[in-house]
Amino acid sequence: MIRAGRSFYKMSGSGNDFVMVDARHEPAGRLAEAEVVQRICARGTGVGADGVVFLEPSNRATIKLVYLNADGGRADFCGNATLCTTRLVAELGIASDHDVTIETDSGVVKARIGPDGLPEIDLPEVTDVSAAAAAISTQVGERRIGFALVGVPHLVIQCDDVSTVDVAGRGRPLRHHASLTHGANANFVSQSSAHGRWRIRTYERGVEAETLACGSGSVATAILLTAWGDATGPVALETKSGRILRVRLERSGAAWLPSLAGEGRVVFQGLLSEI
Repeated sequence: MIRAGRSFYKMSGSGNDFVMVDARHEPAGRLAEAEVVQRICARGTGVGADGVVFLEPSNRATIKLVYLNADGGRADFCGNATLCTTRLVAELGIASDHDVTIETDSGVVKARIGPDGLPEIDLPEVTDVSAAAAAISTQVGERRIGFALVGVPHLVIQCDDVSTVDVAGRGRPLRHHASLTHGANANFVSQSSAHGRWRIRTYERGVEAETLACGSGSVATAILLTAWGDATGPVALETKSGRILRVRLERSGAAWLPSLAGEGRVVFQGLLSEI
């Protein structure tokens, strides 16, 4: 058991929630051990979160983001964790609101606080995109399935109506599909009744459950919707939490250059005690 008295911030990125630890001056130590991360993230017996974020010094950027999923495994990238990091960097006065760079395991991300007060990040270019996942068959109510590697692997399943999807029942086998070398998140998307908006639900690997939002999954979904010809211009995605993530896309040859904007909210600050 850890009686660390270590301070943390609980943050929400459109319902994707994180325990954020400032590790710039005091290393994470045992807090980064898988079993400790699992205890911290456990809902009901711990703080409760989809993952733990450590902010560390960087010689390449303003800050380094180390992200551990709720199962304790390290993830190369998490869009909402990066949005929350952008907000926390501003909150702590580490850098200017408009001049933030964040080192992730997928590369250095440029970030800023937008004029609407929301954090926005420019993701590394996305080149591994397949408009069809040929090895995976669609089921009733599904129109097509594509794949995109946005820091982490994502399947995108376009559906008639995401509200009727059994996200855990369908998402769990897709997440472990034999055709996927490292598994994948499973994102289900359908058009919203609101003009130009889409609804998205995600089964997330590492959490091994449906989450209220997924930033990188929203980017993957926006890319596939655009590649399929179903979306043009900025893509607004309504997450399970009801909050909106917005994706802007540019192209450079075969590469997609995405920017993601959405909530990064400090819920509370606390001290870890008997973990």
